[in-house]
Amino acid sequence: MEEWRGAPVAKHIYETLKPERDILHDKGVVPTLGILRVGAKEDDLAYERGITSRFEKWGGKVLVKEFPEAISQVDLERVVVEWNENPSIHGILVFNPLPKNLQLDCIREIINPKKDIDGLGYRNLGYLYAGDNRAYAPCTAQAVLEILGYYGESVRGKKITVIGRSLVIGKPVFSLLLKKDATVTVCHTKTKDLQEEAKRGDILVVSAGVKKLVTAEYLKEGQIVVDVGIHEDGDSLCGDVDITGAPELKAYTPVPGGVGAVTTAVLFKHVVQSAIRHFV
Repeated sequence: MEEWRGAPVAKHIYETLKPERDILHDKGVVPTLGILRVGAKEDDLAYERGITSRFEKWGGKVLVKEFPEAISQVDLERVVVEWNENPSIHGILVFNPLPKNLQLDCIREIINPKKDIDGLGYRNLGYLYAGDNRAYAPCTAQAVLEILGYYGESVRGKKITVIGRSLVIGKPVFSLLLKKDATVTVCHTKTKDLQEEAKRGDILVVSAGVKKLVTAEYLKEGQIVVDVGIHEDGDSLCGDVDITGAPELKAYTPVPGGVGAVTTAVLFKHVVQSAIRHFV
């Protein structure tokens, strides 16, 4: 079976963005992402460092505003509104989940859809589900499509099973696949006969957020398996899928080194697109 790694996909995305990035640079515009982070969780900090490093390598910029966990809803929203109106910031990324004293739904309501490059806001999600080209899909969901496209897998007419129904991956990846003429079944951990539903897909996308939920019994020969999960597993990481003893798959994405490696490249892509579309 083939291992579809994310690194070459990410590199391809960055390379294809060079002409647009150069147009921006020629006009004195640096594609800039603003990150709003509440608290200092180690996984958030690691993700932030990765974003900053890759943006700087490829000609972008990252501004970070860190808040204490005790920040008020009003103060957090005030910064979102300020960044909505700041022409030097082309994309806004709010790390979540937020602490329990803060309401993410309120941020979803007020974030400028032109800068909502991770598909957090309700207007962007509405555009996405309507098939409107103004939409910025959540970056991890878009990364799934980028991987399939890079490795030459057309989804048109294919049966695709998605396990997971979150607003971050499950629901948006359903919309993205449907727009490309796939036949998509969305399942979740409460689905009856989940193993059989999983086997029906020519392509299986697993984003349930449950460590090693999908095992060999869920898989069939010739299937493509895209694992979006990531979990600590002792001293290493694992996904939602454990392919140990699986039938001969056509391909699978490893964890780590699969979908996650593409997400930051998609984030950069969306920031560049935002700068080109609305601020040049």
